[in-house]
Amino acid sequence: MCLAMMALPAWAAHAYSQFGDIKYSAGFDHFEYVNPLAPKGGSLTLVPNTRQSNFDKYNPFTLRGEHPPGLMNEGQESSLVFETLLTGNLDEATTAYGLLADDVTVAPDKLSAVFRINPLARFNNGDPVLALDVKFSYDMQTSPQASPRIRVLFEGIKAVTVLGDRLVRFDFSKADDQMPLVAGSIMIFSHTWGGGKAFDKIITDLPIGSGPYRVGPVDFGKTITYQRRLDYWARDLNVRRGSYNFDSITYKIYTDDTVRLEAFKAGEFDVIEENIARRWARQYKGMAFDNGSLTRSEFANPNPGFYQGYVFNTRRPLLQDVRVRQAIAMAMDFDWLNRQLFYNSYKRIEGFFPTAEFTASGLPKADELALLEPWRSRLPPQVFGPAARLPSTEPPRSLRQNLREARALLQAAGWSDSDGVLRNAKGQALEIEMLFDQPSLIRILGPFQKNLEKLGIRMKFRIVDYALLKKRLDVFDFDMTSVALSSSSTPGTDLRDVYSSASAGRTGNLNYWGITDPVVDALVENIIAAKTRAQLATGVRALDRVLGHGYYAVPNWYAPTYRVAYKGNAFERPAKMPDFYSAQSWISSVWWVRSALPGSH
Repeated sequence: MCLAMMALPAWAAHAYSQFGDIKYSAGFDHFEYVNPLAPKGGSLTLVPNTRQSNFDKYNPFTLRGEHPPGLMNEGQESSLVFETLLTGNLDEATTAYGLLADDVTVAPDKLSAVFRINPLARFNNGDPVLALDVKFSYDMQTSPQASPRIRVLFEGIKAVTVLGDRLVRFDFSKADDQMPLVAGSIMIFSHTWGGGKAFDKIITDLPIGSGPYRVGPVDFGKTITYQRRLDYWARDLNVRRGSYNFDSITYKIYTDDTVRLEAFKAGEFDVIEENIARRWARQYKGMAFDNGSLTRSEFANPNPGFYQGYVFNTRRPLLQDVRVRQAIAMAMDFDWLNRQLFYNSYKRIEGFFPTAEFTASGLPKADELALLEPWRSRLPPQVFGPAARLPSTEPPRSLRQNLREARALLQAAGWSDSDGVLRNAKGQALEIEMLFDQPSLIRILGPFQKNLEKLGIRMKFRIVDYALLKKRLDVFDFDMTSVALSSSSTPGTDLRDVYSSASAGRTGNLNYWGITDPVVDALVENIIAAKTRAQLATGVRALDRVLGHGYYAVPNWYAPTYRVAYKGNAFERPAKMPDFYSAQSWISSVWWVRSALPGSH
């Protein structure tokens, strides 16, 4: 099925798919991965699974300050307060179903899409959701007062026009099968939010959204509670049936990992997701786990997951030569780390898009070559050979051999040893500052630092708090840093924010590496314009091949499971596991309290 005007009458346009593969037909009752009879009630207390030291605002759309968890659609995490015209689901990667919009019609030329807003939709102040709210939300999020990271996502939208109280049209800059999904993903808030203030002055005004929860008790910077709306307009809608079952969801902020774990064991919150293998293996033990008061589980992680690595900032002159970056990367001994520190629980990330569908491997095939050949004169010849892979240190390879090859790369780049220190022709020493906010990384980075010393490279550690780290990353003030970037199951317009030349100079964007390459720009646009899943995958593999040979980061590692501990027997979950999910979003959106009374609302 498809939603183009010629394919379905407007009233039947219940969903949109980038590639036409819609799983759930019109009138479906609920998603397969939920329990439609799940009882409502009880509470859930979580800690964020991303780095956060505090929060000081309710507006997640502006650059300055830090918003609390639960307010923003980020990666596969969904906002509890703001909703979108269309909503994705945990079963499909490129399909979205009507939420605030009960109808979407895409023009035959694909240059526009018209959304009809559900007349039942209401904000948490009781006001109806109208087309003017949609236009207001778009205008604010693309204004100079909004974060550039958000603005870049909607660059393909040319105009938004109110056609009626509940009818709004999005016009696109060019025909693009992904753009109706992009338009449908804009988070909508009331035009009365902020009472007419400039958008960046809306800071602690309580959000006026249409989502299943509203902001409840708050201890700024430490704790925030979201309370389920008993008047939630979509509680019986098929895309919401069986979802958001907790009466309250609370997030607590802990700045120290050890304190956080001890607080969990003491019962201060219900669920914790652990990202450190050593802690999971050695510290999630004790009487509470033995007697079932606490449960530890590993859930399969079928998602593309995160790209994690130690990023080079190529804006720094000393890091602009790809041979220097490659040599530095070769000093990381992952195999030793995995044996000695990680309990052999990790696998090395092999590409910028860590899933088999998107990771370049071996020699480029004909479909990749068709994209790369027009750029042959601007690409290093290595791109047309095997995909870039950092060498292992497992026999017959060794760290010693890797360092010898790294030294040869550095010499070819004009660096020579002077009393144990690498210097260039100007006499500058090769010194790098590694910026991060987690003291626990010293244990992992220490061996890397010592290996670099053998090459004559000095790596200095700079540990700062999260607020300062964020500020420095926003303005790209670092040599190297550790990043984790969520990887979409359907890469598209989000790639502009991370890899495009235009993003490299925009404060607050995710192009940390400083990539300004017309080849990368062209490959990103090719991915966005893909007409089929196969074309999308080919485009991403070609981009991965080019990025890999650019050695823009030292790739880290990933766990093939989510490690989650929670209060034993306190919760229940649906029998069917979803296909695309993050652990915390899955828990907060479809689990329920075991003791909640059936039929409660």
